[in-house]
Amino acid sequence: MIQTLHYRIHEVTPYINWLYFFHAWGFAARFAGIAHIHGCDSCRASWLSAFPEEDRGKAAEVMQLFKETTRMLDDLDEQGYQAHVRFGLFDCYADDTDDLLLKDDREGKSSICRLAFLRQQQGDCLCLTDFIRPSSEQASPDRIGIFVAAADGAIEHLFAGEDDYRHMLCQTLADRLAEAAIERGHKAIRKFYWGYAPDEQLSMADLHAERFQGIRPAVGYPSLPDQSLNFDLDRLIDFSRIGVRLTEHGAMMPHASVSGLIIAHPQARYFSVGHIGEDQLADYAQRKGRTTEEMRPYLTANL
Repeated sequence: MIQTLHYRIHEVTPYINWLYFFHAWGFAARFAGIAHIHGCDSCRASWLSAFPEEDRGKAAEVMQLFKETTRMLDDLDEQGYQAHVRFGLFDCYADDTDDLLLKDDREGKSSICRLAFLRQQQGDCLCLTDFIRPSSEQASPDRIGIFVAAADGAIEHLFAGEDDYRHMLCQTLADRLAEAAIERGHKAIRKFYWGYAPDEQLSMADLHAERFQGIRPAVGYPSLPDQSLNFDLDRLIDFSRIGVRLTEHGAMMPHASVSGLIIAHPQARYFSVGHIGEDQLADYAQRKGRTTEEMRPYLTANL
């Protein structure tokens, strides 16, 4: 199954994690509470007065920023901008080499696609394939989700060369809208498309704290540090269907894009691959059908 979901701005705005938005503007987490209060003058004044005197100047800045941000979101919505999610659900097994064997049935042609992953060399020595049913069990296959999400590419270019402040506002909002889109999309996948958590009833705070079943590791993050994985995921679900293209190094354009995997195992958890040795780099490159030197630039931070 491969699906594309399109959301209007107002449909994903409730899923924005404002903590990261304000962090991008240099404000501490305690100021993100402005997004969760009633917008009347009394509530705003009460929120402001709750801060120590020395913090009220920054709190007032945050209040004004949030006011302008909500106005910008309304404008983007009225102009018809959207955020998009494309995802695929694939039968799969894990094999004993830390690879994922994925069944690709697109266009009626059944084939096996191999995705290579890295294993921690310290601590619990985890690999994402630990949370996928192994092929040695001779049971029915497991399932994995592959996703890409993005805000309309034009958003991050609005006001460029005209208004630096509003340009930066649109850039930071585009990032949050892409993340909000996959937050909403992942919820729909869990409850309906994949349906492994049909009775889930979580608040927005629960979603942002990732209290749902399973994990959603993104490419480039600690458990999936190799950006070249994007080339493999793109071949499987075609990122271009929502306007995302890859650079020669696997970076996504527009910048306000996120890609990764959806794993349903109840005990699945995030981890950092961390440091790897030259032997692991060579083994990983071989499993990907690449040379060690081809893969080295993608894993510099882990070597």
